[in-house]
Amino acid sequence: MKLFDYQRADTPEQAAASAVAPGTRFIAGGTNLLDLMKLQVETPERLVDVSRLELAKIETREDGGVTIGAMVPNSDLAADPHVIRNYPVLSRALLAGATGQLRNKATTGGNLLQRTRCYYFYDVATPCNKREPGSGCSAIGGVNRILAILGTSDQCIATHPSDMAVAMRALDATIVTVKADGDRRRIPMAEFHRLPGDRPHIDTILEQGELITHVELPSPPPGGRHAYRKVRDRASYAFALVSVAAVIEVEDGRIAKAALAFGGLAHKPWRDPEVEHILIGQTPGKALFEAAADALVRDARGFGHNDFKIPLARRTLIATLQDLTGGR
Repeated sequence: MKLFDYQRADTPEQAAASAVAPGTRFIAGGTNLLDLMKLQVETPERLVDVSRLELAKIETREDGGVTIGAMVPNSDLAADPHVIRNYPVLSRALLAGATGQLRNKATTGGNLLQRTRCYYFYDVATPCNKREPGSGCSAIGGVNRILAILGTSDQCIATHPSDMAVAMRALDATIVTVKADGDRRRIPMAEFHRLPGDRPHIDTILEQGELITHVELPSPPPGGRHAYRKVRDRASYAFALVSVAAVIEVEDGRIAKAALAFGGLAHKPWRDPEVEHILIGQTPGKALFEAAADALVRDARGFGHNDFKIPLARRTLIATLQDLTGGR
């Protein structure tokens, strides 16, 4: 680990202003950043500690939605009675995501900003466009079993590792930030993470110094059926090969609403409006679910070791829809 300067922030505005210089990173729980610093994948010149900011509350709004502070630990969010009752897909995703020790330290904001677990990103002896732009992508043609099949580019096939972010994508979360100049903005979850394109080293649309302060969830749909299904190599806290966060409403025997987000498939939590459009208004059944699954993987591309993810994604979606609707 290289030497770095350290500063503790007293307010979100101070934190943002202190981090405007390139080479500065925020640190809270540190469950991802410290590992990357030890391996010298990340070598920040300064860390701004935001762990003691007063952003650790979960508040229910008058509209029935919830506002989650960026410093809320994952354990607290997963165990919150309002979240368990009204957003069970989020609680289940968090519990599937890591050990209890990690959930106690990991924060809501930090979870959204996790970096990929691609083997080559972590190995500084290998080329990686995400770590060193322009150096090449070792995963294409290399060992890519855990990597992306959707939204890839010839520069990067990394996946986003968060389980929580997949659930928040299905719930249409909004991310609230403060920028280095003190301005605040609200970013729809759909726009927050980027696909790799020709700039895979940039994970989100955040500006330098921009700090996540809260995440807002809209009021929960009445009668929504929630599920989080995660397929992984071992049950003991492995990253997803494929995951599905689903919120389904069924009225009068037909699917009235479908919100489906996927993990383990792309550089960001993946959501395809066409998949949901196929389902809405239809009677649940295997043929319908197979049509939705075909739409999900219509543009999928395997890279050898991860070819199996294409049929696995189909089966995982079909099984999730069958469980939520009873349609066989």
